Amino acid sequence: MAAAPKSTKKRPAVSQGGPKPKKAHVEKLVKSDKKRSRPVTRPAKEAQSASDSEAEEVEELEELGASADDLDEGIEQEEFPMETDDAPTNQKDPAASREGHKTQKVLQEQRRAAKPHSTLLADAKLVWSKANSNSKNLTPADRQKHIHELMDVIRGHVKDIVFKHDASRIVQTVVKYGRQKERDEIAAELKGKYKELAQNKYSKFLVTKLIRLCPTHRQSILLEFQSHVLRLLLHREATSVLSDAFELYTNAYERTLLVRDFYGKETALFTVTRGSEEDKERARKGLSGVLEGADPERRKRVLTSMKDALTSIFNNSDKGAVTHAVVHRALWEYIVAVTKTPDEAEGEKQLREIFEVCQDVLAELVHTKDGSRVVREFLARGSAKDRKQILKVLKPHVERMCIDDEAQMVLFTALDVIDDTKLVVKTLVPEMTSPADTLCQTPQGRRALLYLIVPRTRRHFTPAQIASLAETDEIRARTSKKTQEIREAEIRAGASEALIKWVKDKGGLRLRETGASLVLTEIMLFAEGDKTAASETLLRAASAEYPTDDHSPHPIDLPHSSRMYKTLLQGGHFNRAAAGVEKAAGWDARAFAAQFMETVGKEVCVGMCTKGECNGAFVVAELCESLMGDGGEAGRKTLKGWFGPAAVKQIQNGEAKGKKILVEKIAAL
Repeated sequence: MAAAPKSTKKRPAVSQGGPKPKKAHVEKLVKSDKKRSRPVTRPAKEAQSASDSEAEEVEELEELGASADDLDEGIEQEEFPMETDDAPTNQKDPAASREGHKTQKVLQEQRRAAKPHSTLLADAKLVWSKANSNSKNLTPADRQKHIHELMDVIRGHVKDIVFKHDASRIVQTVVKYGRQKERDEIAAELKGKYKELAQNKYSKFLVTKLIRLCPTHRQSILLEFQSHVLRLLLHREATSVLSDAFELYTNAYERTLLVRDFYGKETALFTVTRGSEEDKERARKGLSGVLEGADPERRKRVLTSMKDALTSIFNNSDKGAVTHAVVHRALWEYIVAVTKTPDEAEGEKQLREIFEVCQDVLAELVHTKDGSRVVREFLARGSAKDRKQILKVLKPHVERMCIDDEAQMVLFTALDVIDDTKLVVKTLVPEMTSPADTLCQTPQGRRALLYLIVPRTRRHFTPAQIASLAETDEIRARTSKKTQEIREAEIRAGASEALIKWVKDKGGLRLRETGASLVLTEIMLFAEGDKTAASETLLRAASAEYPTDDHSPHPIDLPHSSRMYKTLLQGGHFNRAAAGVEKAAGWDARAFAAQFMETVGKEVCVGMCTKGECNGAFVVAELCESLMGDGGEAGRKTLKGWFGPAAVKQIQNGEAKGKKILVEKIAAL
């Protein structure tokens, strides 16, 4: 056969799965609303695993409707690599080139025909290209028609073709676009193969789809993993299948099926198809149910099996299983069990051993509910040396932890239980305060900043969060030498300087944001230190001409920022239960009122109540109230002169909210 001359123009390499989709098209892909929680040890954009990236590539190809020819082209490129640049290019013979391509194509057809189920795959790809099309002219009814045709082609042969990369995508298309009948039919046909499918580079995505979309088959799929869970967790491909199933798609009982392998072979025998009703009921309770009524020897065997299983996971941290919620659940159950061991000394020994095993990867645990609880327990029960080691491991990831719902609970517990506040202020607090301008833009980040100043306040923390943080209070009472009040005061003092400086530098901009204005208010009221410069920044923002001429509203016209000024002028938050204002000990409302008058000035102050939206009536009313009493004579006199009869009449004739209250306050000056 004559060698085909090489073209001088390089062709782009084609992957086995067909040509890469265009970026513009990829941006239109529909994203899942459920996502696995990501470890704080990885940046947000790099947090996805290799298997997740492959899953997205498969999804992209499905969404973009790569044709059967595209898939074949990928196979052909794999079997017949393109010639290298080493071949001579100076001689060109078009006739020889065409002849060579024809011969090559014949060989390709022969090789493809010799493969098992080649005819079936060829027929399936023709229908698949229609069913998976993204054409706007393809109606749902037409797509269902093609899905039925595709199902007729592959019915009875799903097990035979599903492990092939191109055929796996065909089956996934049926599961994705088909109705429940087709999904259940495929799930039933694959029964007995799920363990093998989960370990395959391509078919693992199909397993995840079936677990998500076929609830009636979910339990039977998970039972096929039984006695293999630990091995699958350490498997490169299968680990993501188990993690997604546990965290995203299973109910409480189905999760126990995955965790049960950690209890040892003896316990794993009690599945939904074995054992008495009493055994099944205990199994639903997890490890506590397994150990319920167990004799000391059986208890020891179960805990030993769990320790060995967890040790194997943590000793192979490079496999990625240490980040999975299923492992964290097993670890938390183990810690609860050893802390309830009748022999207290033995329990402390077991807790110490498991801590030494996982102390270097604690940052990989904090992003899940159970993992966060584990690290918090280590903090509460650990020695001063243990706590120092934990802070050392967590320090590089503090900023990411501040914006994670579960991880930030670890930081809060560290602030609650560590007596060495000098160490905390030196290592932990700066990592939380330095990115304050970024943290204030998310609810989680704001909570992290607020916990340094006003921990566990019901104004900013939900009852569930407060109850969760209180779980370590009993242990803290036994292990801590400092009172809660002293520790909180020392942390507040250590964080105040940096937070006040942030208000001074960024307060004028951030007060326009609803959430950030809440943080600014708490810092001004409760932080310790000289706040004169910070107050000046906030008041300069309010001294802008009123009303503003540009599109940016005046701070007084924003409900959240006007509420901030009102709260600072009244000296604290209003307590509905006490029907009064709770004065903040570290805040001088009268000094702020005097500074308000000096910085804002007469024209703007009067304009707040008479011009534009007239939203400043409540603020000025609080300004009047704060000047009442001894020491405010000069301010009252000045303010009275600002709001003469003409200004009062204008307020009465205007539409300002709170004008009645304001007029009464002015009259009382």
